[in-house]
Amino acid sequence: MTPGDPQARLRIILASASPRRAALLRQIGLAFTAVATDVEDSAGSPGPDPAAHVEHAALAKARGAAGGLDDGLVIGADTVVVGEGEALGKPRDGDDAARMLRRLSGRTHEVLTGLALVQVAGAAERRAQAGCERTRVTFRQLSDDDIAAYVATGEPLDKAGGYGIQERGALLVSGIEGCYANVVGLPIARLVTMLGEWGLSPWRLGRE
Repeated sequence: MTPGDPQARLRIILASASPRRAALLRQIGLAFTAVATDVEDSAGSPGPDPAAHVEHAALAKARGAAGGLDDGLVIGADTVVVGEGEALGKPRDGDDAARMLRRLSGRTHEVLTGLALVQVAGAAERRAQAGCERTRVTFRQLSDDDIAAYVATGEPLDKAGGYGIQERGALLVSGIEGCYANVVGLPIARLVTMLGEWGLSPWRLGRE
C-alpha cells in the first residue's frame, strides 16, 4: 500500500442492517458504515426470473444508500430462497417459518443473492454493477420436533427461507454446493470479483 492510496481512503457503505452481512465484511477486514434503506427485502414471488429480481433489489438498495453521499463505494445485497418453485423471503411469524421449513425438508433448494456496487464521486453516481450468486443447499429430512425446536429459537424470523446456516440452522443442513457466504447473505468471492473488475482490491480498500 502506498502513502495516500485513494483506495485506502475510499469510504465503504453497506446498504443493509443485516448483522450477518456486516459480520462477513468485518471478517475480511473491511472498515465500513452500515446504512439501512427503505427498500424492502425480497418476499413472495420474484416472478419468472428470481436472479434478475434480486439483482434489481440489490441495486435499488445500493442506490438508496448512495443518495446524499459525496464520495464512496456502496455495497447492496438482497437474498431469496427458492424451493419447489416458490420464492421464500422472511417468514411473517412462527407458523409461516414452520411452513417454509416443512417445504424445504428433505429437499434441495437454491439460495440466490443479488449483489450490487455503486461508486459515487463528487456527489454523482460514477458507475454501478450488479450480479447474482447461486448456492444449492440440501436439508435433511426434518421431524416435527426438529421444526418446532428450531422455530422456538426465534432464529427463523429475520432470515430468508426461515433459517440461518451460520447458527443453529446448520443442524438442518445435510449438504451445500457453492458459496457458503452466499447462504449467510453476502457472497464474498463474487464481491472480490466485482471489485476486481473496477480495479479495486479488498486488501487496500478502507484501510486508512
